[in-house]
Amino acid sequence: MALTPGSRPPLRVAVLGCGVVGTEVVRRLVTEGDELAARVGTRLELVGIAVRSLDAERDEVVDRDLLTTDADALVRSADVVVELMGGIEPARSLVLAALGAGACVVTANKALLAQDGPTLYAAADAAGVDLYFEAAVAGAIPIVRPVRESLAGDTVQRLLGIVNGTTNYVLDSMTTEGLDLEQAVKEAQALGYAEADPTADVEGYDAAAKAAILASLAFHTRVALDDVDRTGITALTAADVAWAERTGHVLKLLAVAERARTAEGRDGVLVRVQPTLVPADHPLAGVRQAFNAVFVEAEAAGELMFYGRGAGGAPTSSAVLGDLVSVARHRVLGGKGPVESSHADLPVLDRGEARSRYQVRLEVDDRPGVLSRVAAELAAQDVSIESVRQTPQLTGDDASATLVITTHTAPERAVRATVEAVAALPVVRQVVSVLPVL
Repeated sequence: MALTPGSRPPLRVAVLGCGVVGTEVVRRLVTEGDELAARVGTRLELVGIAVRSLDAERDEVVDRDLLTTDADALVRSADVVVELMGGIEPARSLVLAALGAGACVVTANKALLAQDGPTLYAAADAAGVDLYFEAAVAGAIPIVRPVRESLAGDTVQRLLGIVNGTTNYVLDSMTTEGLDLEQAVKEAQALGYAEADPTADVEGYDAAAKAAILASLAFHTRVALDDVDRTGITALTAADVAWAERTGHVLKLLAVAERARTAEGRDGVLVRVQPTLVPADHPLAGVRQAFNAVFVEAEAAGELMFYGRGAGGAPTSSAVLGDLVSVARHRVLGGKGPVESSHADLPVLDRGEARSRYQVRLEVDDRPGVLSRVAAELAAQDVSIESVRQTPQLTGDDASATLVITTHTAPERAVRATVEAVAALPVVRQVVSVLPVL
């Protein structure tokens, strides 16, 4: 006989954190209770909301009688705990306490998963309960479940992600409005896309945490936050953005996770976050404003792209509620979701093993023989040239030129050595930028 919402006791749901996302989750639990009950097979009873302050101003949808500062007691009395606090502590201790008490956990905490994922997975497995985290990566976009479940029978070769809406908005504003980085960040802050302290976004920490999570799932290998080679966007200038456009590219902060093989034939994975020149005809180039997108290349499925809003209370609550319904169904009907898959145990390779095309922009003396000297240094490192673009310019009384060299695919280690050698040439005034080309 099919279960109906009245055929068994309700599931007790505790929410940790009542910020933008937490408030939206509470709103939907309150206003969509009947619909959620029909989907789950029993009612979801909100039994408490853990907050830091009982006196803070709240949305009227939040029942103040449910607020508590005793999060530890709350998680030990719930069937499902929704963790939306963020950060490492006390979130880590509370999630482990919830799992230890037999509660399923839904979390949006990418930093915690990137740092302590294996510990949390092991605790959930030992307790026989679910740990779901769709909202931890790319907000409303369903990407965790497709990678973890839908592609479980395939071999993922590479993931490319615009997974931070703030940096994408900043770079998009620099591209479309001609703003410099500081102006674009201030605009993002004014619109609520960037925090007062935007460091986690513009330095790439947020994207790196998400890259670690996706790489762990895609390659069945434990990838920690410290394994992700990270470069943010703080060194980018309006000139970098303009030159990208002139050469047929768009600048994006990409999270890249891919299978790789070293020159010695050793298999592994490479995971990095870096500003990247994306060809204007690539699907990721058209991802505008604060939207996110993840591009997946799999052996059998081919190319897949997941696109949508990567942040915000309502979009992120969609992912949280999706997880909540899934784990609640498991409690009602029996069964359990997927556990950690780390059987491949591939080594995380040094970024120097990464192979890509690169665009190197130089300020050089504008006189005969300069290009040949620069080309000789590239040849010495076995880095071949795909194209060259030279633009003369006058700097005071001295004639100089901007030299833009795009290489063929080469190991990053070789490109680094080449750039160091080129920078030492007396005819090179400045290495302005070195950017990978997708």
